[in-house]
Amino acid sequence: MRTHVTLDADSLIWRYLGDRRFVMSICRAVSLQMLHPAIASATHEFSLVRQRVFVHKRRTAPCIIRAAYESDFDEVRLIRYAHDHFRSQTPDGTRYHALNPAIFFFEHATYVDALFACVEFFFNGLDDDGREQLYRETCEWYRRYGFSDRLMPATVGEFYEYFDEALATQLDPSPGYDWYREQLLRPDDWYFKKLPAAAVRAIQHPVACTHLGIEPSDSDRRALTWYATRLRAIDQLSPTRNIFPDQVAPSVLAARARS
Repeated sequence: MRTHVTLDADSLIWRYLGDRRFVMSICRAVSLQMLHPAIASATHEFSLVRQRVFVHKRRTAPCIIRAAYESDFDEVRLIRYAHDHFRSQTPDGTRYHALNPAIFFFEHATYVDALFACVEFFFNGLDDDGREQLYRETCEWYRRYGFSDRLMPATVGEFYEYFDEALATQLDPSPGYDWYREQLLRPDDWYFKKLPAAAVRAIQHPVACTHLGIEPSDSDRRALTWYATRLRAIDQLSPTRNIFPDQVAPSVLAARARS
């Protein structure tokens, strides 16, 4: 049964999503997306700068973030309808359409996973009740795109059951990692490249690590912890410096004032 959820200053998603730390965490999502042959192929064929995946994400990240703060945001509808012509075939001949609900929801799921990773690594995590609340809020975030929520799991536990199954059955490192592997380990644009390479390795999903052929070290994890501590210190000195995009700053500050 659908539970009514309001995204406002009392929501957790307003507290965490509009932050450059979430943008940096998207590198975790992108590695998983480039493991999905249809998403990787669509990114490569239809991006304005087809060889640079993080240039593409620089254009789309502000839209997906603002969607959680502005229910009538025109760019939400633009994202939805811009994908309508993203249809072609993967290099092995399999046809795809970006608005296939299973594909679109998987891409959203990688952002949900990245948001939970962001909260864990950069904000000291949540208890079980907080995780359930945040997950319900990400469901409302997804509904704003105008897609059916039929595929959406009801609880955070069921979400990770779905996600683990999807990662085990839907992915293939070719062709996405052939095109983008170097960039995934060393993001080359915007906030993404500000995350140190060691921290990029540490924040990757274990499935992506396996396909990328890396094993994050204790040193990598320490680098991520150090960088998280540095960004929290910036919050104390300048509360708006980590907020992104600027349009959501009043909403983020209002939510953090309630915490």
